Amino acid sequence: NLMTAGRVTVNGKVASELGTKVDVDCDVIAVDGHVVKLAEHPVYLMLHKPAGYLTTMSDPKGRPCVAELVPTDLHPGLFPVGRLDLDTTGLLLFTTDGDLAHELLHPSRHVEKTYIAHVDGRVTGRDLMPLCQGIVLDDGPCQPARCRILKPAQARAVCPRGIEVIIHEGRKNQVKRMLSAVGHPVIALHRPRFGPLELRDLAPGTWRYLTEHETEQIRTR
Repeated sequence: NLMTAGRVTVNGKVASELGTKVDVDCDVIAVDGHVVKLAEHPVYLMLHKPAGYLTTMSDPKGRPCVAELVPTDLHPGLFPVGRLDLDTTGLLLFTTDGDLAHELLHPSRHVEKTYIAHVDGRVTGRDLMPLCQGIVLDDGPCQPARCRILKPAQARAVCPRGIEVIIHEGRKNQVKRMLSAVGHPVIALHRPRFGPLELRDLAPGTWRYLTEHETEQIRTR
């Protein structure tokens, strides 16, 4: 749309033909007179998503979105890797690296996602056995999850006593549906870990860049 509106120039000349080829190392590309360049390196950052925000970069209904919490002005093209539900809190990875995002979400990578759930009712180890064996939901069987009942100190991010569920699939509302299927609907859900990345002491609603070590971990995992 920008090109057909005549707002894009290459070396000072309007480039309105779609498919125009440029050499980003030599040509000067501008939009509305402002020179634009590709970022030298992809950007990687994590957000501690609070409840009440949609995992999307914009919403036609004007609802709060995670885009409001990350530096999209500094890093155009930033987007979330995967999603967390509106009421789910925790670690949400953002990047400008589309190839890596696709790899991290692909089932073959087996990237673990760790959740802490506050559920209705008192859970026993026997309740969690179907999840560990691979429960069948309405959209098909789930791969076996790793589950355990946490001590109060371990579950403090969500509740006095919680359930840890580790999966490497990414189906919609998967953890909530899994726990509902064994008779313990989720009251609150938090993701403290995504693959090798951990929130640690990052405050809700804030973000930070990944360290070089963390970036290397997600690239090679």
